Amino acid sequence: MWSEANSELERARAPRRARKFDAAALLRLTAADSVDDLWTTLLARAPFAPTIDAGDHERLVPGDTSRVVAAAESALARRVDLLGSGPVELGTPVDWHRDFKTGYEWAPRFWRSIDYTNPGRPSDVKVPWELSRVQWLIPCGQAYLLTGDERFAVGARDLLDEWIHANPYAQSVNWAVTMEAAIRIFTWSWLFGALGRSSAWKEPAFRERFLATLYLHGDFTARNLERSDINGNHFTADAAGLAVVGMLFSHRTWGETGWRILCTELPRQVYPDGVDFEASTAYHRLVGELFLLPALYREQLGQPVPSDYRQRVTEMGRFTAAYLRPDGSAPAWGDADDARALPLDGADPGDHRGFLGTIAAAWDVDELRVRCSGPRTQTAWLLGSEAAGSLPVEAAPPASARFDHGGVFVLASGRDHVFIDCGPVGLAGRGGHGHNDCLSFDAVLDGARIAVDPGSYVYTASWEWRNRFRSTAVHNTPTVDGHEQATLVPELLWSLGNEATPEVRSFDPVRGVFVGAHRGYLRFAPGVLVVRTIELDGERHRLTIRDEFEGEGTHEISLRLQLSDRAVVERVGEASLRLAVDGRAFVISSGDPAEWELTVATGWISPSYGVKNEAPYILWHRSGHLRPLRVEVAPAE
Repeated sequence: MWSEANSELERARAPRRARKFDAAALLRLTAADSVDDLWTTLLARAPFAPTIDAGDHERLVPGDTSRVVAAAESALARRVDLLGSGPVELGTPVDWHRDFKTGYEWAPRFWRSIDYTNPGRPSDVKVPWELSRVQWLIPCGQAYLLTGDERFAVGARDLLDEWIHANPYAQSVNWAVTMEAAIRIFTWSWLFGALGRSSAWKEPAFRERFLATLYLHGDFTARNLERSDINGNHFTADAAGLAVVGMLFSHRTWGETGWRILCTELPRQVYPDGVDFEASTAYHRLVGELFLLPALYREQLGQPVPSDYRQRVTEMGRFTAAYLRPDGSAPAWGDADDARALPLDGADPGDHRGFLGTIAAAWDVDELRVRCSGPRTQTAWLLGSEAAGSLPVEAAPPASARFDHGGVFVLASGRDHVFIDCGPVGLAGRGGHGHNDCLSFDAVLDGARIAVDPGSYVYTASWEWRNRFRSTAVHNTPTVDGHEQATLVPELLWSLGNEATPEVRSFDPVRGVFVGAHRGYLRFAPGVLVVRTIELDGERHRLTIRDEFEGEGTHEISLRLQLSDRAVVERVGEASLRLAVDGRAFVISSGDPAEWELTVATGWISPSYGVKNEAPYILWHRSGHLRPLRVEVAPAE
């Protein structure tokens, strides 16, 4: 009640505080003699701003300079491609409050008065939020460091000035959740280090506006921490942003508060085996960056990072190394909104190797280093050329691994990789960014993507699609009598029931066998216990799935195998199919066609937020008494 009362008082206090916050107030709070002196002091401690030698960088990361310059030119042209929008011309000035995908606009007002979920009205608040994170301006800073071209500094300055003018403190949709202010702290602080010495950023009035706005981001974050009884990535982002801005401005209270929260939340949100408790690979990477980057900044400033903190973040890296497919991509387990703390590599959202490589290089973790491959861009921009140069060009193949706390099991052998979910629903049993996907799996055989997770597509932009993509029926797991394996209330977009209690019966990485079960359908009468066995024969690139159903009575059972959008499948018999994908051919054979109806249909998968592609899937269905089903996927002769 006290917190709510304080927040309501902010309706009057916040605008008044912002109006009074001028250069004199900034200098008084920072104990600086002038804005220029403060600017120079802060530049010396700016986060993650290594000296970049253009020649060394191009040698280490071939092609990155051309990527950066092209992206920076697009930013100067005010052209963005965000959240599946395709190229969009923003114009001058930018409309920072508008979802340009639907045309919906949130009128400026006090942040607590803004309804951004908009039930029944097509809109996606993530569009103005993503736009206002201004991570698409990062290439301007990179291009300036590589080329010295002042155009990039001028363009970034002008766009930041527009944002400041259009988004007064706490008075727009871009302040509607504290996480957005906290993520901007990362971007603005990095841009400050990259562009702060340019001629374009020397103008005294701009320096005052920029530093005042960045300081007020810290003030807003400190006053509006998104604390709950169960804290997730929002609270982590708040703490990470507060720690960074506190260290930058030498604001002891902010820095210590943010760091203390991170140290407290890390063991709460990340299991001892390194799996983030939100049951999502995308949020695992985001949360990992939010815990990692403030720690690296502390070390940059000569401040200590506890060994147990480093160890838990390193365990997050071990999980990342295990879930990466042979080509370095990540399965789309759980929700994914493409969010990053500080994306310096321009990588595909499903490429998590930059996170893994940065941990390995920063803390000299050999077992993670050998799993790094591909571009070393993120590590180069965060830690410098020497650190990035310590990473190998080619990675060791993935290995089988178990993560009992997080409920993830990986069967791997050379070019084969099977990711299996047999864990809690997510967010301590509340759902959050987890899906109804217990016993679902993602499979790569001989380098070809066979079974994939459908992804998540969108959040508030479509409640129907949001719920469809997190439902049991679209995942590679059995559905019994049309029920959800855990309660899904359509109006509660980030909540799921906790009924699908997982049970791991055995895991043998040597034989390549996993056996698990879940109790989600026992809440119905007559109940059914689903038991799944997955076996990987690495020598033959063969995958076998056997599903058994323990219970009484008659039931409708459906089993789905969602294929890649690159797959082509055709029937070659009553119970057999031929699959062509990624230049490989496979035969899929299954049980007695008299007992199981086999159908090939077209569904949807979402490779990144806001994008959905048609993709074939296979469905086995039967009505009657419970019978097991065995499905085998093997290379065609």
